[in-house]
Amino acid sequence: MPELPEVETTLRGIEPKLVGRSLARVDIRQPKLRWLITPELSSEMLGQEITHLSRRGKYIGIHTSKGTLIVHLGMSGSLYFVPAETPPLFHDHVDFCFADDDVWLRYTDPRRFGAILWTTDDWNEHALIKHLGPEPLSEAFNVDMLSARAKGRKVPIKTFIMDSKVVVGVGNIYANEALFKAGIRPDRLAGKVSKARLARLVECIKVVLAAAIKQGGTTLKDFVGGDGKPGYFKQELAVYGRAEKPCLVCSAPLKEIRQAQRSTVFCSQCQS
Repeated sequence: MPELPEVETTLRGIEPKLVGRSLARVDIRQPKLRWLITPELSSEMLGQEITHLSRRGKYIGIHTSKGTLIVHLGMSGSLYFVPAETPPLFHDHVDFCFADDDVWLRYTDPRRFGAILWTTDDWNEHALIKHLGPEPLSEAFNVDMLSARAKGRKVPIKTFIMDSKVVVGVGNIYANEALFKAGIRPDRLAGKVSKARLARLVECIKVVLAAAIKQGGTTLKDFVGGDGKPGYFKQELAVYGRAEKPCLVCSAPLKEIRQAQRSTVFCSQCQS
């Protein structure tokens, strides 16, 4: 599943070629994604000039003076450019076509768990977005905030930091990696982690996510960025996907447990 670094990589890849472009048409071949793409999307966006792009959690906002196209990549979605008139493949569901360019923006999604929505209101007030927690790379995500929200919480710390109402974008891969880097067991209760250790965790989340963005994300199966290329952070993973392999720090075999139906890998020696 594309996580925050993959979504940020996608945004950075497509933004330079989108801003200032005017949409000539939107070709919707498969409207049945997680939510139905409304037939009005094409007419609403016709002739609209794209002014800027932004990201909130795993949502990409493609903004025009009239409204905002909200895109979520779901579990297997990608946005990337193709030469105009490139025949679509089976899972290529939507094309955004421009009058003044010879490339189109294509949305592909084999599992169809993504979303393409249109709003003419402030997109930050959309029902899917307005309750999201702070961005992890922002100053709003800090130890004081995290400590206050963790107080008394009897959920595992990994589950806690993956809650998008606490902080957005810390998906399974990066939660594993940040907790290892911070030396915190993923099954330790959030309310039992000291403020000093939470400060270390905040720092590690920021470092891990920034490094993943720099590497273009982590490609495990389907994801490619806006340039059609995979991400390379997979080569930097210390624990995720390495169950039973030796810890890179102490050489003890890494352990794997299931938390909220997700794989969790950690070192019982280095994390406490």
